[in-house]
Amino acid sequence: MNRYELTPIRPPNEARSLLVRATRNCPWSKCAFCYALPYNREKFQLRQLEDIKQDILAMKFVAQEIIEWAGKNGYQNHIEQAAVHNGIPWLTNDGVKTAFIGDANSLIMKTDALVKVIEFLYQEFPALERVTSYARAKTILKKTSGELKRLQQAGLSRLHLGLETGDDELLQHINKGTTAAEMIEAGRKIKKAGISLSEYVILGLGGEERWKEHAEGTAKVLNAIDPDFIRIRTLIVLPCTPLGEMMEQGEFKPLSPEGILREERLLIELLKVSSEVVSDHISNYLPIDGKLPEGKKQILERIDLVLDAPSELRESILQPKKLVHL
Repeated sequence: MNRYELTPIRPPNEARSLLVRATRNCPWSKCAFCYALPYNREKFQLRQLEDIKQDILAMKFVAQEIIEWAGKNGYQNHIEQAAVHNGIPWLTNDGVKTAFIGDANSLIMKTDALVKVIEFLYQEFPALERVTSYARAKTILKKTSGELKRLQQAGLSRLHLGLETGDDELLQHINKGTTAAEMIEAGRKIKKAGISLSEYVILGLGGEERWKEHAEGTAKVLNAIDPDFIRIRTLIVLPCTPLGEMMEQGEFKPLSPEGILREERLLIELLKVSSEVVSDHISNYLPIDGKLPEGKKQILERIDLVLDAPSELRESILQPKKLVHL
C-alpha cells in the first residue's frame, strides 16, 4: 500500500512538494544540451490513471502513518520534522501544501485524464495550495484554450516551460523542436488561461559565437510573454550530450564565467517585464533574484560589482560549476 513511483526530476523550488509521476521520461528527448537520464535513454510512457491514483493513495497512507505516530508520541506540532526524518519532505504540520506532476511534460496527457489526476490530488490532500507541472510549448499549442482553462479550474496552479533561448538559430542548433514565435504563443496562452508561468533560460547556451544574439533574442521573447517567473540556469556541457560532442569537435566554444555574467547583464538590462527573476540552482554563479522592473537597478549593480572587482576576487567568485539541473 505504501509503495509508489516518484518523478526523478523536478524544479528546485518543488523540492518540498509531493512528487506525482503521471508520465515516464520525456516525449521529445532530443535537446542537445540535456543530460537528464533516464529521459534521453528510456522510452516515454503514459501511466494508467488508476496507477497514478494508487500512488497518490499510497502517499496519503504514508502521510497518515506519520501524523498518527506524531499524535501518539506527543509530536503533534512537529509532524514536519518527523516527516523529513523519514524521507518525506512534502508533509508539513498543516498537511500537504504543494504537489508537482511529472515527468517532463505531463500536459501531453489527455486533458480529461490530467484533470482527474489534479482533482484527485485536491480530494485526497485538502490542504493543497499549489499543483504544478512541466510542459513544452508545442504541447501547449495543441491544447485548446478551453482545455487549459479546464486544467486551471481543476487546480493546476503553475506550469514550468523551458524557453532556454529566444534566438531562433540557436533553438534550431540545440534541437529544441520549436521556434521563438511558438514560445511566445504558448506562453501567452498559458497566462490567458490564468495559470502561473515559469520560463527557464540557460545562460551560456550560445557559447562565444552567439552570446549576444542569445541574450537579445531571449529578452525579446520574454518581453512578449511577460511570465510570472524567469528562472535562470547556467549551462554546463557534459560529454554524454550532443552539445558535449560538438564541444569536443570544436563546433561549440563555451563562454567563460565572466562572459556568462556579461551575457546575464545584457539579458536583464533588456528585459521589460513584470516578472520575478530567480536564480535558484547551484549552476548559477550569482544569486541574482529580484522583482522586475523595480529591482532591475539593484540586480545590475550586483552583477557590476563582480565584473568590476579585482581579477583575483572575481575569479574566486566565478568558480567553475560541476552540476546543472535543467
